[in-house]
Amino acid sequence: MTARRLVGALLLATVSASALPAQFVPPPSRVSTVASRSASEYADSLTQDFMVDGIPVVLRRVTANNVVAANVYLLGGTRQLTRATQGIELLLLEASERGTARYPRDELRARMARLGSAIGVSPGVDWSVLGLRSTVANFDSTWAILADRLVAPRLDSTEVERVREQVASAVSQRAESPDALLEYLADSSAFDGHPYGLSTVGTDASIGAITHTQLRAYQREQVVKSRLFVVVVGNVSRERVERLVRSTLGTLPAGSYTWTLPDAPPPRPSGASFVQRRLPTNYLQGWFTGPPATSPDYAALRLATAVLSGRLFAEIREKLNLTYAVDAPFRERAIGLGGLYVTTTQPDQVLGIMQREMRALQQGTISQAGLDRLVQQFIVTYFLDNETNADQANLLARAALYQGDWRRANSFVDDLRAVTPEDIRLAAVRYFRNVRWAFIGNALGVDRAAFERF
Repeated sequence: MTARRLVGALLLATVSASALPAQFVPPPSRVSTVASRSASEYADSLTQDFMVDGIPVVLRRVTANNVVAANVYLLGGTRQLTRATQGIELLLLEASERGTARYPRDELRARMARLGSAIGVSPGVDWSVLGLRSTVANFDSTWAILADRLVAPRLDSTEVERVREQVASAVSQRAESPDALLEYLADSSAFDGHPYGLSTVGTDASIGAITHTQLRAYQREQVVKSRLFVVVVGNVSRERVERLVRSTLGTLPAGSYTWTLPDAPPPRPSGASFVQRRLPTNYLQGWFTGPPATSPDYAALRLATAVLSGRLFAEIREKLNLTYAVDAPFRERAIGLGGLYVTTTQPDQVLGIMQREMRALQQGTISQAGLDRLVQQFIVTYFLDNETNADQANLLARAALYQGDWRRANSFVDDLRAVTPEDIRLAAVRYFRNVRWAFIGNALGVDRAAFERF
């Protein structure tokens, strides 16, 4: 990956970004009524799960195309980091592209070019992903390179420094992009003291301070079988996948990591952090904590934020033309996250409208007909968003790790259709509160007390 492409990918990540038993199940206290329904109800004949030398694997056989997507999930995410080591896992995974024990840098790149395959890194708060995309014929060769990047990266000091410079450049550029900086500040404000408040990309201080010795120790201690979860989607057999995993990742140390859902952050009152900037408009981003992914409220909050988003667009954008961008996003994590986002020159007026629309959803119910239309839109988007093998791999992983069973990936439509107008109202009551804001723009001219009323 070139320096420019890496910087772009890392900036995008800041804006978007123990061995499990044979069938992983989260602790009983975290399993919801929805998740405890019979998994067999959602089974499909194309997908199976199995263990390979202590590594859980989910394989979905897809014969409709010639593409294989294989993701290796390095579990834990920001829970494996400290303030001093923010960005170390990303640095390790990116540096592994610069050569391994079997494949020196130039040979690795030449082989990848000949194969026409791609290997990408995606850091996240719950896990990091090292994933490949290849043809069926080139799957074995591409997997060998991906696996060697985890098992035996060279971590040549000169190459590590070059990657460090690229990552540091991306972190520096975060301050130059209002949206990227806003996202970073909003996470830091909403999750101060919680692992979600740490940066997967890192900070200027952490990236500069991580030593080569630390990086090698992290690879040795943290890249272990108990932290791995593998999902493969494509026209490949179980025997083929088992052979590849056993001969590569299966040689890693077992480790003692145990995957669990993260604890919810402690309740904090509404508030905001402010950055004074001379900009044509102001940027506002707020987050409020939702339920764990095992809760029936997860689907209800997803829909509630969609309803709120539509109402905010109608009032703030279409009716009053106070913004060119307004949204109430839902972020899919182990702990669901709802948000408010807007760019505007009239922040005080917009905040009042947002508060009014949030209260309207808390005090009244939407029509069943309106909900049915919204759910149908979600279903269409769901199928469009999961057409590719790579999308299906991530869907299966989220279901397995967040809800305890990959079969829950097939229940998405049923979960949405089970939500009632009253469920949406109750989700708004329970979660539309304690919003933690970040503000970039004319901070001297805004009513700061308005943020505390959320």
